[in-house]
Amino acid sequence: LPHGDPMTLFGHDASISTVAFSPGGTLVLTASEDGTLQSWKLETGKRLKKWKGHGGFVNSVVFSPNGERVLTASDDNTAKVWSATNFTELATL
Repeated sequence: LPHGDPMTLFGHDASISTVAFSPGGTLVLTASEDGTLQSWKLETGKRLKKWKGHGGFVNSVVFSPNGERVLTASDDNTAKVWSATNFTELATL
């Protein structure tokens, strides 16, 4: 963020339940009670992608240490692994 200024990200239809910063600090992911995930470019606040991959409220999101994968968990009793480059689903656990 330029000069540490606060930024507000809009786009979810319900409360944001969790956020995760990419290891390189360039992206932020938000997960919501509306069941969606959104990726944002941190420098500009521009939304890169919004998607729904769970059947319930998404309550956890984390990047892998190398930043190549994202893991999400939901009230639908699933965890999912996603590509951090194009956010396609790689596995359901």
